[in-house]
Amino acid sequence: MTHNQKRRRGGFTLLEVLLVLAILMVIAGMVLPRLIGTQQEAQVDATKLKLENFSKQVTQYAIAHDGEYPAGSNQEVIQLLMNPGEDENGKAIARYLDEAPEDPWGNILMYEYPNTKDPNAGTPAIWSWGPNKQDEQGGGDDIKSWTDPNEQKN
Repeated sequence: MTHNQKRRRGGFTLLEVLLVLAILMVIAGMVLPRLIGTQQEAQVDATKLKLENFSKQVTQYAIAHDGEYPAGSNQEVIQLLMNPGEDENGKAIARYLDEAPEDPWGNILMYEYPNTKDPNAGTPAIWSWGPNKQDEQGGGDDIKSWTDPNEQKN
């Protein structure tokens, strides 16, 4: 075995490692923005489903109470839906909610009735603070249960 054959090992050179890292960085740069956008879209879709579910639970309450939606702010209403009390016979009323409804960002859904956001709706306003986690009263990136007549349709 010659001297040159002894020095030759099976490892990678620094240049080869750097080249592979550069290729991986380019691939990650192309894939990550798409994944992040997809996650954001999935969170918005999940929030819309939670708004719809909360709306159905509030409607169930209204059906059981002569068509009257619970009036008040979200905290009062959520407590009422979680602990509805007893009927006229002293029998416990089944809960409408097991826990406070939260969006994927960890914020409790907002509720307002009477609805000042869309007064002609006749239903409560329900919304999420959205990705920026700031209550913009249904504006900005908030995700809401009503349609704003001033918004452009796509």
